[in-house]
Amino acid sequence: MNIFSSTFTTLEQALNYSSTKQKIISENIANADTPNYKAKDVNLSKSFGSDLESSIQAYRTDQRHFTYKPLSSELTKVFAQNNVQYNNNGNSVDVDKEMSNLASNQIYYNALIERTSGKFSSLLNVIKGGR
Repeated sequence: MNIFSSTFTTLEQALNYSSTKQKIISENIANADTPNYKAKDVNLSKSFGSDLESSIQAYRTDQRHFTYKPLSSELTKVFAQNNVQYNNNGNSVDVDKEMSNLASNQIYYNALIERTSGKFSSLLNVIKGGR
Protein backbone atom coordinates (compact mmCIF):
# COMPACT_ATOMS: atom_id res chain seq x y z
CA MET A 1 0.00 0.00 0.00
CA ASN A 2 1.38 3.37 -0.99
CA ILE A 3 0.21 6.22 1.25
CA PHE A 4 1.84 8.87 -0.90
CA SER A 5 0.50 9.68 -4.33
CA SER A 6 2.74 10.29 -7.31
CA THR A 7 2.22 13.99 -6.67
CA PHE A 8 4.87 13.91 -3.95
CA THR A 9 7.41 12.51 -6.42
CA THR A 10 6.52 15.18 -8.96
CA LEU A 11 6.76 17.92 -6.33
CA GLU A 12 10.14 16.56 -5.25
CA GLN A 13 11.40 16.66 -8.83
CA ALA A 14 10.11 20.21 -9.24
CA LEU A 15 11.85 21.26 -6.01
CA ASN A 16 15.08 19.69 -7.29
CA TYR A 17 14.72 21.67 -10.52
CA SER A 18 14.14 24.89 -8.57
CA SER A 19 17.16 24.16 -6.37
CA THR A 20 19.37 23.60 -9.41
CA LYS A 21 18.05 26.79 -10.99
CA GLN A 22 18.87 28.71 -7.78
CA LYS A 23 22.41 27.34 -7.81
CA ILE A 24 22.98 28.31 -11.45
CA ILE A 25 21.56 31.82 -10.95
CA SER A 26 23.80 32.28 -7.89
CA GLU A 27 26.85 31.17 -9.88
CA ASN A 28 25.97 33.63 -12.64
CA ILE A 29 25.62 36.53 -10.21
CA ALA A 30 28.83 35.60 -8.39
CA ASN A 31 30.73 35.57 -11.70
CA ALA A 32 29.24 38.79 -13.09
CA ASP A 33 32.70 40.43 -13.18
CA THR A 34 34.72 37.36 -14.20
CA PRO A 35 36.32 37.85 -17.64
CA ASN A 36 35.08 35.46 -20.35
CA TYR A 37 32.53 33.80 -18.02
CA LYS A 38 29.50 32.54 -19.93
CA ALA A 39 26.15 32.68 -18.15
CA LYS A 40 24.38 29.36 -17.64
CA ASP A 41 20.72 28.42 -17.59
CA VAL A 42 18.56 25.38 -16.77
CA ASN A 43 15.54 24.10 -18.68
CA LEU A 44 12.94 21.48 -17.83
CA SER A 45 13.55 18.10 -19.41
CA LYS A 46 10.98 16.65 -21.77
CA SER A 47 10.40 13.65 -19.52
CA PHE A 48 9.92 15.80 -16.41
CA GLY A 49 7.59 18.14 -18.28
CA SER A 50 5.44 15.26 -19.50
CA ASP A 51 5.45 13.66 -16.03
CA LEU A 52 4.33 16.96 -14.54
CA GLU A 53 1.58 17.31 -17.13
CA SER A 54 0.28 13.79 -16.50
CA SER A 55 0.28 14.18 -12.71
CA ILE A 56 -1.65 17.45 -12.68
CA GLN A 57 -5.33 17.11 -13.29
CA ALA A 58 -7.51 20.17 -13.53
CA TYR A 59 -11.10 19.65 -12.46
CA ARG A 60 -13.65 22.07 -13.83
CA THR A 61 -16.86 22.43 -11.88
CA ASP A 62 -18.25 24.97 -14.32
CA GLN A 63 -17.92 25.32 -18.09
CA ARG A 64 -16.91 28.97 -17.62
CA HIS A 65 -13.72 27.92 -15.81
CA PHE A 66 -10.47 28.07 -17.71
CA THR A 67 -9.16 24.80 -19.08
CA TYR A 68 -5.74 23.58 -18.01
CA LYS A 69 -3.06 24.11 -20.62
CA PRO A 70 0.24 22.42 -19.74
CA LEU A 71 3.52 24.24 -20.17
CA SER A 72 5.54 23.33 -23.21
CA SER A 73 8.54 21.17 -22.38
CA GLU A 74 11.98 22.36 -23.33
CA LEU A 75 15.43 20.87 -23.67
CA THR A 76 17.19 19.11 -20.81
CA LYS A 77 20.24 20.09 -18.74
CA VAL A 78 22.27 23.10 -17.81
CA PHE A 79 23.66 25.00 -20.75
CA ALA A 80 25.96 27.98 -21.26
CA GLN A 81 24.86 31.01 -23.24
CA ASN A 82 27.87 31.17 -25.58
CA ASN A 83 26.52 33.47 -28.30
CA VAL A 84 25.86 36.46 -26.01
CA GLN A 85 28.26 39.06 -24.67
CA TYR A 86 27.16 41.96 -22.45
CA ASN A 87 30.53 43.26 -21.23
CA ASN A 88 33.76 44.21 -22.99
CA ASN A 89 35.61 41.48 -21.08
CA GLY A 90 33.68 38.66 -22.79
CA ASN A 91 31.29 38.11 -19.87
CA SER A 92 27.69 37.21 -20.77
CA VAL A 93 26.01 37.77 -17.38
CA ASP A 94 23.18 40.31 -17.35
CA VAL A 95 22.77 41.04 -13.62
CA ASP A 96 19.30 42.57 -14.06
CA LYS A 97 18.08 39.48 -15.92
CA GLU A 98 19.62 37.19 -13.29
CA MET A 99 17.94 39.10 -10.47
CA SER A 100 14.62 38.81 -12.32
CA ASN A 101 15.20 35.06 -12.75
CA LEU A 102 16.04 34.83 -9.07
CA ALA A 103 12.75 36.47 -8.06
CA SER A 104 10.78 34.31 -10.49
CA ASN A 105 12.43 31.14 -9.21
CA GLN A 106 11.69 32.16 -5.61
CA ILE A 107 7.99 32.54 -6.42
CA TYR A 108 8.02 29.14 -8.14
CA TYR A 109 9.78 27.55 -5.15
CA ASN A 110 7.35 29.11 -2.66
CA ALA A 111 4.38 27.80 -4.66
CA LEU A 112 5.87 24.30 -4.64
CA ILE A 113 6.49 24.45 -0.90
CA GLU A 114 2.95 25.67 -0.29
CA ARG A 115 1.55 22.82 -2.40
CA THR A 116 3.73 20.26 -0.62
CA SER A 117 2.63 21.62 2.75
CA GLY A 118 -1.00 21.38 1.64
CA LYS A 119 -0.56 17.75 0.63
CA PHE A 120 0.96 16.92 4.02
CA SER A 121 -1.84 18.80 5.79
CA SER A 122 -4.40 16.74 3.88
CA LEU A 123 -2.58 13.56 4.84
CA LEU A 124 -2.48 14.64 8.48
CA ASN A 125 -6.20 15.40 8.37
CA VAL A 126 -6.87 11.88 7.06
CA ILE A 127 -4.67 10.34 9.77
CA LYS A 128 -6.50 12.29 12.48
CA GLY A 129 -9.83 11.14 11.09
CA GLY A 130 -10.99 14.60 10.05
CA ARG A 131 -10.92 16.01 13.56
